[in-house]
Amino acid sequence: MAALLPGQAGGWTSWERLELRDGDFVDLAWRQGGARRLAILLHGLEGSVESVYMRGMAASLGGAGWDVLAWNYRGCGGVPNRLLPSYHSGETGDLRQVVEHAARGYERMALVGFSLGGNMALKYAGEEVPHPAVGAVVAISAPVDLASSARALDERRGNRVYLQRFLGSLLAKTLAKARRFPGQLDEARLGKIRCIRTFDEEVTAPLHGFAGAEDYWARASARPHLASLGLPSLLLNALNDPLLDAPSFPEEAARENPNFFLEMPACGGHVGFHDFRGNLPPWQERRVVAFLEEQVPSRGGFGSVKKR
Repeated sequence: MAALLPGQAGGWTSWERLELRDGDFVDLAWRQGGARRLAILLHGLEGSVESVYMRGMAASLGGAGWDVLAWNYRGCGGVPNRLLPSYHSGETGDLRQVVEHAARGYERMALVGFSLGGNMALKYAGEEVPHPAVGAVVAISAPVDLASSARALDERRGNRVYLQRFLGSLLAKTLAKARRFPGQLDEARLGKIRCIRTFDEEVTAPLHGFAGAEDYWARASARPHLASLGLPSLLLNALNDPLLDAPSFPEEAARENPNFFLEMPACGGHVGFHDFRGNLPPWQERRVVAFLEEQVPSRGGFGSVKKR
């Protein structure tokens, strides 16, 4: 698990609270050094800007001449959000507001998402025309088919540590919400939730306007939008990732869309592309920097799309 491994400091230079149009907010962490390009980082389920993989990627991108913006989704980072809904895997509305806000200071940007954040970034880029300042997207260990990943998380014995960690955090925050918003959530029913399917059926779906877990998984997944990607987008999913199943390795979409690049290393687990040779940064960081250098160079416009 990447969260259990040491990482570099993110080096955040400033913090900002972005007020959202519906009255809620998200917190932004900036790493600025006067660069002309900005990378926006999106964390995974129940992560934050302080997650090891976020801090490590921020350090590598900063060293490669990028400014970096990382943000905590609603209710993440230890600060409760104001409204009853929080975030989910396909919540691109908040991301759009973050991108619009950041674009006031940068003409060239890229998105880098981890796990849930990778699905969010790809869905954002494919469901509508993205902001013109965004020139590339990278998704790492991304469950682009949420239904199969939910089943993998619930049913694979080897995923019990992940399941307990995610559910423990989600349920603690949801119980706190139930007390803040009396009559909106049933505490007794929450106490009986033991799997992601039930959590999404009884919490995620009703709080965010979905008919149920299956409807949420279908509408929030990035996979249906991969054919529509119009800017260079890289998906890095390891074949031994315990949280992914076959639908999250969309080889057909990569063959048919020249803008969509799929790389499937044999090893890497879930956000665990580490390299323990000397002082090298993790492979995922080196690969992201190389891809973005090609697609969003330090000078000039965006790179040309080329199929590998």
